[in-house]
Amino acid sequence: MAHLLGAENLSISFGTRTVLDSVSLGLNEGDRIGMVGRNGDGKSTLMRLLAQRSSPDEGRVTMRSGLNVGFLDQQDVLDGDLPVGVAIVGEAADHEWAANPRIREIMAGLVEDVDWHAQVSSLSGGQRRRVALAKLLIEPHDVIMLDEPTNHLDVEGVAWLAEHLKQRWRPSDGAFLVVTHDRWFLDEVCTRTWEVHDGVVDPFDGGYAAYVLARAERDRTAAVVEGKRQQLVKKELAWLRRGAPARTSKPKFRIEAANELIADVPAPRDTLALAKMATARLGKDVIDLEHVSYTPPAREHTAQAPAPLFDNITLRLAPGERVGIVGVNGAGKSTLMHMLNGDIQPTTGRIKRGKTVKTAMLTQEVRELDDVMDLRVIEVIQRERQVFNVGGRELSAGQLVEQLGFTNQKQWTPVRDLSGGERRRLQLLRLLVGEPNVLMLDEPTNDLDTDTLAAVEDVLDGWPGTLVVVSHDRYLLERVTDHQLALLGDGKLRGLPGGVDQYLQLRQAALAAGAAASAGAPDAAAAAEAGDDAGTAGASEGQRRQARKDLNRIERQLGKLGQQKDKLQEQMTAAGSAAEVDFELLAELNRKLQELAEEEESLELEWLEASEILE
Repeated sequence: MAHLLGAENLSISFGTRTVLDSVSLGLNEGDRIGMVGRNGDGKSTLMRLLAQRSSPDEGRVTMRSGLNVGFLDQQDVLDGDLPVGVAIVGEAADHEWAANPRIREIMAGLVEDVDWHAQVSSLSGGQRRRVALAKLLIEPHDVIMLDEPTNHLDVEGVAWLAEHLKQRWRPSDGAFLVVTHDRWFLDEVCTRTWEVHDGVVDPFDGGYAAYVLARAERDRTAAVVEGKRQQLVKKELAWLRRGAPARTSKPKFRIEAANELIADVPAPRDTLALAKMATARLGKDVIDLEHVSYTPPAREHTAQAPAPLFDNITLRLAPGERVGIVGVNGAGKSTLMHMLNGDIQPTTGRIKRGKTVKTAMLTQEVRELDDVMDLRVIEVIQRERQVFNVGGRELSAGQLVEQLGFTNQKQWTPVRDLSGGERRRLQLLRLLVGEPNVLMLDEPTNDLDTDTLAAVEDVLDGWPGTLVVVSHDRYLLERVTDHQLALLGDGKLRGLPGGVDQYLQLRQAALAAGAAASAGAPDAAAAAEAGDDAGTAGASEGQRRQARKDLNRIERQLGKLGQQKDKLQEQMTAAGSAAEVDFELLAELNRKLQELAEEEESLELEWLEASEILE
């Protein structure tokens, strides 16, 4: 592979802290590299050095002659006074850029819903990010460097960017380097991983999953080496005490394969135990939205009435339920969270809350820390309590704070001096120690690195309550929630038995159907090509009649299943709270509950298919 650019003995320090120490590495044609590491360990600094946006204290960066490098910074670098169109394509006429199919594809994927004539300064943060990304991607760069490109992108936007990067060059051409906390994205697009830590860069083959396994094996090897060293020291001490050394056999060690490394690791969550604890803390009723509709208030100086966000939706949260919510921007994901939290009341319908429900919500802002800016991290947590119970273990405030990545030194840092990611961690920790039994997280992955995300997920695994998560990070959704719901912008809330993949199929079908309708197509044949759920607009009256019958049948079956599940959960609660717990009975009840859940998922998929025919 041809060499594109390289770094030789790069070193850089900020104050007394050395961020990179004699780092040497390179990018070759065909490289697809993801960069991971803790916040503040130098990922963005290294990328800026490689892009020659800043200079090292020592060492140098060399590039092949004529190399064209595109760089997307985390900071907003667009001119706010420019119209969107000029910011992306400059003064080029529409026919000039529209003649290029690659540019048309980028525009459709990123900025189709952005006003072409609006000033950049009037756009939301997410829209500005997509405009900057579109401006970068339409250029014919040899190397692309992206610093947190998935920030402010929704699930659909992240999937589009991944597909674009996979198709942009032939496998042996071009190269890109990406810094991101989105682990699904890393696995989807990267073939190599660089871990930045302690001033050095360790390379690994493969995406995020391969990196995690390789790092686990590396750490285990290091532990074995250290264990052997300590054993030799002990033997040396024993020899000094005894005089003549005793003969010992040489220890042998075999590094196990990756699957053996994790063979004895238990499942992330003990679902049965958590369900029992959640039911005990919450009772049978949590939060129910019944036939809720909501239209946001009209904005000032806007003549057009706002469209309703929710239209007759029903959502029932069960004790210990873990649900993820995905949807298009503006579909009402954050509004739904605020409604569950009691901050917003519906226009019609009602919200029913259990008597023991105590909610807590992690918002996208960090204003909740304004009142503790002068306190140190450990003091913020100690104000709540000194000892906490996490997953059945008692932890001191210091141990709990350390579990989320605050070292002994960081625990005594004033809140005002924390980075954005550190404040995000503290914000979540402060919510958890308040012991809510319904926790809502709105885009919790913002500003967090991959190691911190793993630590957060570990804490959530042992948290016995109802969890609602809004996120564009599908790795997190699939990791910490048990099922997902979708807001598609039509006012409806839909179940996703097929997870995020099903959501993306629904969105593709909806977009294809909209394109066919706008083109005056007589039927939805074009939409059918976009997914299994499309092609229903041209259903016959007989098919629609059968669909209505199917909906009635499925809804009756779902109602019966709901009653059976309620009865099983009551039996599990009674069995779990008995003087002598019958674990065999609990296991049998849990098995039946899982069977009902699987049957329910199958029926929900049938219901979704039938409802598509009637829309």
